[in-house]
Amino acid sequence: MTPEERRLARCVARLAYANPFLGERIDCERAILGSDHAAGRRFWHMDQGSEHVAAIQERVDPLVEALRRKLGGGEVELPEGELRLYRDVVFYWLYIRYQDELLELLDRADHGTRRVGVYRRFAADFARVTEPAGGFEGEMDAAHIFAFLFQVRRAFHLIFRQIYGGSMPAAELRASVWQSVFTNDMRRYRRSLYRRMGDVTTLITGPSGTGKELVARAVGFSRYIPFDPGKEAFTEQFESSFYPLNLSALSPTLIESELFGHRRGAFTGALEDRSGWLEACPPLGTIFLDEIGEVDPAIQVKLLRLLETRTFQRLGDTRDRRFEGKIVAATNRDLAREMRRGAMRQDFYYRLCSDLIETPSLEEQIRDAPDEFGHLIGKLALKIAGEDEAAALAEETRRWIEQELGAGYGWPGNVRELEQCVRNIMIRGRYEPPSGASGEPGERLDAALAGCGLTLAELDAKYVETVYASTGSYQAAARRLGIDRRTVKAKLLAASGRTSSGG
Repeated sequence: MTPEERRLARCVARLAYANPFLGERIDCERAILGSDHAAGRRFWHMDQGSEHVAAIQERVDPLVEALRRKLGGGEVELPEGELRLYRDVVFYWLYIRYQDELLELLDRADHGTRRVGVYRRFAADFARVTEPAGGFEGEMDAAHIFAFLFQVRRAFHLIFRQIYGGSMPAAELRASVWQSVFTNDMRRYRRSLYRRMGDVTTLITGPSGTGKELVARAVGFSRYIPFDPGKEAFTEQFESSFYPLNLSALSPTLIESELFGHRRGAFTGALEDRSGWLEACPPLGTIFLDEIGEVDPAIQVKLLRLLETRTFQRLGDTRDRRFEGKIVAATNRDLAREMRRGAMRQDFYYRLCSDLIETPSLEEQIRDAPDEFGHLIGKLALKIAGEDEAAALAEETRRWIEQELGAGYGWPGNVRELEQCVRNIMIRGRYEPPSGASGEPGERLDAALAGCGLTLAELDAKYVETVYASTGSYQAAARRLGIDRRTVKAKLLAASGRTSSGG
């Protein structure tokens, strides 16, 4: 390779395996594009990233062709390090060359049963650019790379679309989900770990209303699905392999019956044999156990055995059955505290926590990127009122929140609460926060007082925040505190760490 070819190849190789939702992707793109890179966000975003992808492709296409000709024509014999670089560049080149076709497969409900016509063209391109370099390592044939690139395209699309928001906490959540799917070493995942990730349990924690099920769906729908080159089709459909179960809504007996199944006569009302979701779930499927922190200890023991041995028994049966799928669990509880009080078994927790994802609160996201609050209101208004009325409803909601709740409101119900706020304003022209909404600010104040970690000014501002959260309006808080409404608003801004006077 020439010095410039080597420099560009190294940059593309880093980009090919970088986490696409963090700043490392921006750094790689900037290294490739130089002065043509448009400065912007701290992390990748669709509104600016697409033009960079096209510009990078214009540089990668001639690089791949030049190196392929050198290798194929016997002009050079690349050392092993440069051969690995070439393979990494080819991997990225195949992805951007077929990204549109791969995305189209997501919209085909029958992509797992019908022939995928684009595969033959992909396989021809794969052979043309990899044969001069001796192919990919091990089992890295065209069918596997095609399946892997479809997984990458699917995961990127689902993570970006399911977890929206322009704040750094939202970007870090997307990056965390990406790691949950591909680990922190994507090369190792591509070589072998793609077969083993079903054995890893994912635990999603975070406050209620922060989108834990959306995260679970992104993880579950992003699993690797093999491609059969003989049939020219994927072996399964990703949409039909996600099984959510809200454990807090069921009695212990029903939880066991739904999960494990039962034999006839196992309990009152069990009139026939029934298979549970663990049997119904295919090897590439995912069982989502929501509210895992509320499960009875007796069921925790059975789930612990499932996670340790990958086997289970139906209620009333003695035959062991094997579970091949993946478990994703979620809770809004503090599991460390639940273990201290004996409600959560330690051995069960340590089987759950091999892969942890934490969802940020809405308050964290607003604090990091206040302007994004308006965009989120707009998205919710579009979902609730439709395209024709979304803009007007969003502006009405934004104005009402600014005037009545203010910048200091903590949104204890997170995005779910904000969504109901938009609906309330559409229907009644107002929103009344629940009386329990004061819990979080009060708990924060108690913790800060216990730790003696506040200055006098901070204590003043935090107390105003707590009173405001308990009353729900500037006027009521001002009356209780004996100060002016504008002073309440100013102190709320101080409590939230902001100094602007906007809503």
